Amino acid sequence: MTSNDRAERSARLSAVCRVVDGVRIATLHGEIDYDETDILRQALLPEGQPVPPVVANMSGVTFLDSSGINILLRISQQVSRLRIAAPTESVRRVLALVGADAVLPCYPTLEDALTA
Repeated sequence: MTSNDRAERSARLSAVCRVVDGVRIATLHGEIDYDETDILRQALLPEGQPVPPVVANMSGVTFLDSSGINILLRISQQVSRLRIAAPTESVRRVLALVGADAVLPCYPTLEDALTA
């Protein structure tokens, strides 16, 4: 793998995190697959920090595979509350297909997830 290939791969998922009223909001953009699970894990549950409720804003996620779902399910067991906000149609479909939407509450907008 060349350095350009590594740079392209590492840019497939990005996360911007902030805390609002005691809730960690991770705004995710790109694809969530096996190669990106470390970015997802760190965005939702950073090491060495307190574990507040977490909202994963998935309005910019274009792909989610089983490894990403596994991370979401594991993190939901570790935090006081994990909510999925604004999942794209493809993400919503995958979560429903595997039944993860029964465990991970999904909300149509970030505002809905924050006020739930």
